[in-house]
Amino acid sequence: MRPSLRVSLIGVAVACLALPAFGTAASLSGARPSAVPGTAWTAPTPVEGKRIAAQVGRRVSFGLAATAPGAPAVSVAIRGARLPARAVLQPSDGNPAAATFTWVPPRAAARRTYRLTFTARASAPGLAAATRHVSIAVAAAPKRERFVLSSEKRHLYRYAFVLRAGVARAAPRRTSAVVGQLSRWTPEGTTNLVLTLDGRRTKRGVWIRVRLATLPNGRTGWVKRKMLSDWKEVRTRLVVDRRRLTATLYRRGRVIFRAPVGVGLSHWPTPRGEFYIRNQLYGFGNPVYGPIAFGTSARSAVLTDWPGGGFIGLHGTNQPHLLPGRVSHGCIRMKNGHILRLARLMPVGTPLTVQ
Repeated sequence: MRPSLRVSLIGVAVACLALPAFGTAASLSGARPSAVPGTAWTAPTPVEGKRIAAQVGRRVSFGLAATAPGAPAVSVAIRGARLPARAVLQPSDGNPAAATFTWVPPRAAARRTYRLTFTARASAPGLAAATRHVSIAVAAAPKRERFVLSSEKRHLYRYAFVLRAGVARAAPRRTSAVVGQLSRWTPEGTTNLVLTLDGRRTKRGVWIRVRLATLPNGRTGWVKRKMLSDWKEVRTRLVVDRRRLTATLYRRGRVIFRAPVGVGLSHWPTPRGEFYIRNQLYGFGNPVYGPIAFGTSARSAVLTDWPGGGFIGLHGTNQPHLLPGRVSHGCIRMKNGHILRLARLMPVGTPLTVQ
């Protein structure tokens, strides 16, 4: 062998022996070595400069791992700096070391970008720490789409029949508190209906806010869209004035009917509030109720033990000479001629205001 060739081979061998042990371990394990010899990041650590998209109210979570190659007795610790408020980093020291970052961005974090720094440091002297930078860009929570179904300003009201029995909730969420029950049938045996007020389209489906026929009066609740039929529209609105003892029917905001009425006595008052006409009934065979009656969603707060739960009716009478006046147990009485005329003008689903 020529002397020059022998010297070259010896130089290559010396160079190979001079490679640091940690470089070899990092290559074999697939870890990406740190810029400074010492500790090294490994999967599942995000790559340097990783930008994570987040959203208000939704949890952000990722893992980190680091090792000190070639130094199995050395412990590595992963720590974070400039972390957002209420963010949690759960480290597990060792070799390899691991950590889990978790954060739920609050509303105040919307449309902001947070730059986080993580450091992996070995306990042995002479081994440099490794750093990793990650940013989190927080977007605002998507707005739940709202749509209006009934509008007094537009003189347009919508109602729907109950197709499936179920519960009404305080908010458009399955986990929200139950505020009422919806049945397919009224106490009188007719198909139940509800006045629909507005709705929300959410990621979990469409919810409808309806006026409930329950105590306390005036309560509303959210139901799933699939519980209800297609919308029916009315342009009428009935207003009963307990002080003036009158009933006034509006169509598209204009008065089309007015008549004197009888309302509840002081100890059996007709409840005040916002209600709706649930059904139309006739054929009683009892002159006390006149030829036609309307069932409403209003309920007496003092006669709750009455059949059906004390619902307030609007009906005729066989004692027209008592009207107008405070003469009933809470129901609204009208002369027979007037109730017949009202029945020709007012469909079910009409909103009812008692003031």
